[in-house]
Amino acid sequence: MRVDYLGLEAFVAVAELGSFSRAAQRLSLTQTALSHRIRKIEDDLGTRLLIRTSREVSLTMAGQALLPQVRGKLETLAELYGTIRDSGREAMRKVVFASVPTIAGYYLAGLMRTFSEANEGLNIILLDQPAAAVVSTVQRGEAEFGITITGATPWDVETEYLCTEPYVLLVNRHHRLAGRRTVRREDLLGEPLVRIRTQSTNRQLIEESLGSVSRQLDWRFEVQNAATAMNLVAAGTAITVLPRLTMYQAPHELVGLAFEDVDLSRAVVAVTRRGVPLSGAAETLLALIRNRLSDVDTSQA
Repeated sequence: MRVDYLGLEAFVAVAELGSFSRAAQRLSLTQTALSHRIRKIEDDLGTRLLIRTSREVSLTMAGQALLPQVRGKLETLAELYGTIRDSGREAMRKVVFASVPTIAGYYLAGLMRTFSEANEGLNIILLDQPAAAVVSTVQRGEAEFGITITGATPWDVETEYLCTEPYVLLVNRHHRLAGRRTVRREDLLGEPLVRIRTQSTNRQLIEESLGSVSRQLDWRFEVQNAATAMNLVAAGTAITVLPRLTMYQAPHELVGLAFEDVDLSRAVVAVTRRGVPLSGAAETLLALIRNRLSDVDTSQA
């Protein structure tokens, strides 16, 4: 059943103000248009709601019964409308995106400053999270897009390739391998290694790339984040395999060695919700990130 909200609004205005002229003024209508709305809703309901004389307007019994119910519902609708409108306006003043920390820390910090200066008054919220969490954050709509590494993608998420980033073996600068330019997988045998518990996607990629050698390695330590893993390497406690970007955040005691016998790398992708368009601000920010990361493949060529 269709509800005549405009007619109900007109009825409440007349009932509250006791005057067609004042009600028409409140609603920015002519008295003719207001009278048409009242007549239309009364015809639809099949009963009179208002009695209009030359001096006053009064309610019929049906009008008296209807007024408190309609007034309450319209007030609730007005509050809901206002809440949604305020939420929408707040959303227009911010852009939220997610990214794996290594990409965010090295490539995006300066870019975010440039974007912020060009969009004064816009709040920029970066959710720096592990790879799998980036995807789920975008999937839930908590971020408009995410920058992560390739992996299993839910059906409702779209991916866009951005660049490829190699992994390196990180060792202490006094380690027996530190003087070499490259290493082979077998060089890791017999060495205590540290891996990161929260980076399950990274761990799976590393173990698959190292092949059968991975099952022979001594993964002796497990920590929560890359910074702790690098500190263990700096202390000479263990060695680790991490994206090359971490070298820029690493203590001076660390050396990064490329693998010569295996292509150990990760594809960096942008993820968005399928069928959900980005806001103008998010689209602009993603374009800047896309352009910045396109230089990564060029620099490695």
